[in-house]
Amino acid sequence: MSSGSSIHFRILEDIARDLSGDINFPTCLDAAILVRNALKDPFASTEQVVQAISVEPLISSKLLRLANSVVYNPSGDEVSNLNAVVKRLGFDIVRTTSLAVAMDQMLRSRNLAAYDHISRQTWEHSLQVAAIARVLARNLGRVQPENAMLTGLVHNIGIFYLLFRAAEYPEYRNNEPAMIELLAGWHEGIGESLLHILGLPAAITDAVRDQSHLSRVEKPCTISDILYFAIALSDNSLPWQRNLVDAEEEARREADRVRYADLLKSAEEDIIELRGALSA
Repeated sequence: MSSGSSIHFRILEDIARDLSGDINFPTCLDAAILVRNALKDPFASTEQVVQAISVEPLISSKLLRLANSVVYNPSGDEVSNLNAVVKRLGFDIVRTTSLAVAMDQMLRSRNLAAYDHISRQTWEHSLQVAAIARVLARNLGRVQPENAMLTGLVHNIGIFYLLFRAAEYPEYRNNEPAMIELLAGWHEGIGESLLHILGLPAAITDAVRDQSHLSRVEKPCTISDILYFAIALSDNSLPWQRNLVDAEEEARREADRVRYADLLKSAEEDIIELRGALSA
């Protein structure tokens, strides 16, 4: 922690209080929470899930677009009702899409306007990492592709939440160095806590917590491995990451980029399709 990080005490104390009690989520997460509650029931029916997603037209329309995309509909047999959409995509994709919509709406809120360049770059990065994670999981096996995609999509949720909350604190107005320090130091732990509250599996929350830890495995075999490799293979350098990667890690990441270059090249269309379907 740097000498200037004492300015973070107030916001971190407030967030810790929220996370230990009834967290006050931004209203844009309401629909995602409704979907989460529906999916918490292991015996939830398709009809119950459809009822939950019908509350938010943006979720419904995005699911419809995904269900008819080349990735999930290679035969070209289009569907137009939500029952068929949910059956084609499965509950995991419903959960992923509801969170994608919530995060996209958070991105558009006035709270993030002051640091719009950071939030938009982060969202684009999250979409790319999600698509790469799915491609890696599908080609390497061992991890369900949809879980890998969900992990990539939400791995920076702590960034969005911190940006959203920081708008309430004058010490972050026109103070980008302080904001970058806040994001770099605390987004992973806060992201882990948020995802736990949202009901995501421990494997995903653990991967988000450990995303910056250097992976020493040669072939990804866990969600944490997949997320690490997907981040390393992405082409976006985010502001708070620039001083966090040492020479050893950068050399390892470059070797991984070379090793998986052919796989990513063959999957470029898949990545573009997924990014287009998940983005606004």
